[in-house]
Amino acid sequence: WSWSHELYVAFLVRHLLLCVSRIFISTSLFFSESFFLSPSCKLRRQFNLNGIHRAGNVILGGLFEVHYNLIKTDILCISFDPPGFRHAMTMAFAIDEINKNSTLLPNVTLGYSLYDNCATLGIGFSAALSLASGREEQFLPQENCLGSPPVLGIVGDPFSTFSIATSNVLGLFKLPIVSLLSLIVFNINDRQRFPSFFRTIPSDAFQVRAMIQILKRFGWTWAGLLVSDDDYGHHVSRSFQSDLAQSGGGCLAYSEILPWGTDPNEYKRIVDVMTKSTARVVIVFAHQMHMIQLMEEVVRKNVTGLQWIASEAWTLVDGLHTPAFMPYLGGTLGIAIRRGKIPGLREFLLRINPEQHHSNDYENSMVRQFWEYTFHCRFAPPPADWVEADGALCTGQEDLENVETEFLDVSELRPEYNIYKAVYALAYALDDMLRCEPGRGPFSSHSCATLQTLEPWQLMYYLEKVNFTTPFGDQVSFDENGDALPIYDIMNWLWLSDGRTKVQSVGEVKKSPFKGEELTLHKDKIFWNFENKEPPKSVCSETCPPGTRMARKRGQPVCCFDCIPCSEGKISNKTDSMECTSCPEDFWSSPQRDHCVLKKTEFLSYHEPLGICLTTTSLLGTFICAVVLGIFIYHRSTPMVRANNSELSFLLLVSLKLCFLCSLLFIGRPRLWTCQLRHAAFGISFVLCVSCILVKTMVVLAVFKASKPGGGAKLKWFGAVQQRGTVLVLTCIQAAICTCWIVSASPAPHKNTEYHNDKIVYECVVGSTVGFAVLLGYIGLLAILSFLLAFLARNLPDNFNEAKFITFSMLIFCAVWVAFVPAYVNSPGKYADAVEVFAILASSFGLLVALFGPKCYIILLRPERNTKKAIMALGSKASSLCLLFMSSLSC
Repeated sequence: WSWSHELYVAFLVRHLLLCVSRIFISTSLFFSESFFLSPSCKLRRQFNLNGIHRAGNVILGGLFEVHYNLIKTDILCISFDPPGFRHAMTMAFAIDEINKNSTLLPNVTLGYSLYDNCATLGIGFSAALSLASGREEQFLPQENCLGSPPVLGIVGDPFSTFSIATSNVLGLFKLPIVSLLSLIVFNINDRQRFPSFFRTIPSDAFQVRAMIQILKRFGWTWAGLLVSDDDYGHHVSRSFQSDLAQSGGGCLAYSEILPWGTDPNEYKRIVDVMTKSTARVVIVFAHQMHMIQLMEEVVRKNVTGLQWIASEAWTLVDGLHTPAFMPYLGGTLGIAIRRGKIPGLREFLLRINPEQHHSNDYENSMVRQFWEYTFHCRFAPPPADWVEADGALCTGQEDLENVETEFLDVSELRPEYNIYKAVYALAYALDDMLRCEPGRGPFSSHSCATLQTLEPWQLMYYLEKVNFTTPFGDQVSFDENGDALPIYDIMNWLWLSDGRTKVQSVGEVKKSPFKGEELTLHKDKIFWNFENKEPPKSVCSETCPPGTRMARKRGQPVCCFDCIPCSEGKISNKTDSMECTSCPEDFWSSPQRDHCVLKKTEFLSYHEPLGICLTTTSLLGTFICAVVLGIFIYHRSTPMVRANNSELSFLLLVSLKLCFLCSLLFIGRPRLWTCQLRHAAFGISFVLCVSCILVKTMVVLAVFKASKPGGGAKLKWFGAVQQRGTVLVLTCIQAAICTCWIVSASPAPHKNTEYHNDKIVYECVVGSTVGFAVLLGYIGLLAILSFLLAFLARNLPDNFNEAKFITFSMLIFCAVWVAFVPAYVNSPGKYADAVEVFAILASSFGLLVALFGPKCYIILLRPERNTKKAIMALGSKASSLCLLFMSSLSC
């Protein structure tokens, strides 16, 4: 519990009054008979209060600080306060202005009873009770205690603690109280305790939110908070931290309590905390005395480079505008009560004269005290201890225009503007109440209030619904908590080069019914007390740029964090992102991780070097096959062509040409038809090629076997029809395998994102691994069979070495495809296609060169060996038989 002294006294007074009221109720039963015998109202006691009054049909009360008591233990009104008296006269001016207004409260004259609270709870509370119950017997209502109450509403008290104490009691009678400077924030249930409390100044809750908006506007997410050690400071501290956390506007680097009294060690400790902190912004909710002691320590330690933000309590305090403090406080931003203009107020103040308030000395002692204070004189009769050296006697004819007094300074009308709005709020509520049409009223049986039977609770009903606009353009209405639409001015302290200080308005923060809370700042007008004349940076951690995310530092506030780059495939496209978001499937993060880009596509393209080389090689092989085929066709009648079974040779060259061409199906972006055709064309072409070689090998072996005794009968199984049939059957088997494969599990194009995160690899999935394996296995089976048969024929005569060439070509073919399998399996994406194309081209070139290279060499370069005589030079029976058999087949 941290009650301030005044609030604690108010608490005791409230409970004391409750006890007294209970005693009064008990004793009233005993004296009830005498009450009915004597029904007249009599004032049992007079309060010796300082005030000023004016009669009227309806009286409004006011409580102002015209004096202040420097000795808190004594209930004395010692020091006169000209601004406080100006506050009271502002209410008198507003009432006078309303009385002159023919449209507002016509035929009704407002009066007033204004009291001085002397900045003391006891006196202020007595004054409030006096306003509620009546001042003198002659001012009481009718003898039977009927009629209008003494006052219909009260403007004041300027102190939050006093307002709480007064509202606790007067709220029981629903007497409206409109405070002008009470900033304390009530809890949500306090409206039940203070049902008649209203105010025209925003509460501290709005001031806190206004400061948070300023922090957010300049990007200050790291600030220190200093508060006074009282209810005001403790509540602000709790409210500031909770609102700051909810708004996400930043964090507090530290929160310290400024003690009452002079404790230099505590202030040294607080300044040390400020010095060590990285926060460059300091927010202070405290009073003038706290700031003076704090700044003395700041000056002593020469703590510079701080941006101060002032609460309403010390924003406009002149006592801090000293040459010693301004080098440190220059550039301060502060919250101030809304400044307004009240035309005609200065002229009204100049007309104040004791002669105008001549009812009696007690009635208008406040004016007389102001006159004596201003002109340093005394009204007759002077006090007993008065001597002429103390000043002359007051005549009442002194001229206010000939004296310098802050009383006439109307350049900064801030509390006065709140008083002006409060009086007009009561007047508009009263006007609405008196304009009620009988039978349409808001009270029981649709009744209306009348001037003769006014009750404070009736005015409170209309006060809750009042809504008007001041001549200055500000809208005034009250919410469910009795708070007016809040508005503050944003002030800035300028430290001019000539040493003078100027406090100027640089913006405002307000709340409107439709737009909510709005902050307006004129940044070009703000004076910054730094070398670069720019607002400082005050952050625990620098802003995380796009492409990174915030990672909170362990054990520190949320404003302290590290910036972690987004991982691959994730981005953040705004500053201070909490999380990185994943890119869509076909997109990938940019190198900066701040936006998603389309993934690169990868396939074996005709436009890249690898694709160009393979395409060129494929076309070259096709061209060579065509040239060789042309050579063989041109020399088809020569013994070399005829002896090599020209029909199978032509078919073999065509199949090799198809093998070269089918490799082109593996190049380019995969499509459905290319995926289905590439392996079928590859498989059928190679089976056709290998089956031709196999048949040739079998024919060669059969011919040489026929050269042996009893072997001639075997040649009938290797005629032209049998050879063609064998090739056709072997090829059709492969075609059947491909058909089954495509029908059951067709190869199809596929976007593969597993090989590379940032690429889409377009490839053909085989659909059925079994089908692909059977296709390759069948080719391999024929190749191995051809290799074995050719190997068996390796010992044929040297001049007829077809079997050796077949053996060598099959060895190359098998070696290529044996190496292909592991290379294909371990190659990702387009490189798998490149490996398969390379295997196709390598095996095709191997067959072409091994089988047709020597023959072309003889045909083109050694024509003397391309004769029947040269071929039969060996004279062996086998050679002759072979040549004759091959020639007959060619024919």
